[in-house]
Amino acid sequence: MYRNLDLQLIRAFCTVAQHGSMTAAANALAQTQGAVSQQIKRLEETLACLLFVRDRRALRLTASGERLQTHGRRLLALNDEIWNDMTQSAAAGKVRIGVPYDLAGACIAPLLRSYADRYPLIEIELVCAASPGLIAALANGELDLAIVEEPVGPSAGTCLSVERLVWVGVHGGRAHLRQPLPVAIVADTCAFRPALLDSLARHGRDWRLKFENGSLEATAATVRADLAVSAWLASTVPADLQILPSQAGLPELPLFAINLHVASDAPTPAVRAFTEHVRDGLTRSWAPV
Repeated sequence: MYRNLDLQLIRAFCTVAQHGSMTAAANALAQTQGAVSQQIKRLEETLACLLFVRDRRALRLTASGERLQTHGRRLLALNDEIWNDMTQSAAAGKVRIGVPYDLAGACIAPLLRSYADRYPLIEIELVCAASPGLIAALANGELDLAIVEEPVGPSAGTCLSVERLVWVGVHGGRAHLRQPLPVAIVADTCAFRPALLDSLARHGRDWRLKFENGSLEATAATVRADLAVSAWLASTVPADLQILPSQAGLPELPLFAINLHVASDAPTPAVRAFTEHVRDGLTRSWAPV
């Protein structure tokens, strides 16, 4: 008697395991939290084992869940490989993609390379700017798609991941103790700026902008010199800097979504292929902290 696994349930399970949260997984899958919860329940009933236990505020894999995660990732990777191989066309043309400065390095570069290898006839044009500028460029027809950072909530884009916005300082630094708090922001158009300043205002913490010129490298150098603190997505914090703990006395920052936006006009085959490549690749590789 043959028994087949439901790939939708496996994908829901792997996404929850990756994100450690039903809510974050639901955002990544563009489903409701209730739907994802029901899928996990169905999978547990099918396999007759418990896959998750709740540890404080997060979900933790059981021993059975860890075994299934290893197999599930391989199963989904093979499924996606077969799908792409059987459905891809000889796409050609040009794709203009916009990415925020902080995501353009390790997050995006491998995807660009793998896409270029798969579709050698497509020319890729990469534009880096702050998220609000990328949204404007997309609306003006200057981009075909954009990966942007936005506060968690309703969006015209597809959610790839949900991440924590965190305070960042240098190891052993004292900038977070100074009054007023010295804050380094990449640019006045930075997507994080309103949330950061609103959190400080609600917390009653005086602040002053120490640096704001549109350069991610210069902002990082300011933090490394212990001249200021900054706010970045948790997954983008360099190893030589630290996420400041709650004991630092800084207000908690909100969650941010990494969303994929596509131009409203009918996408070309090249854009459709790149959209699927980015969506599949980033949904699998990005995990919020």
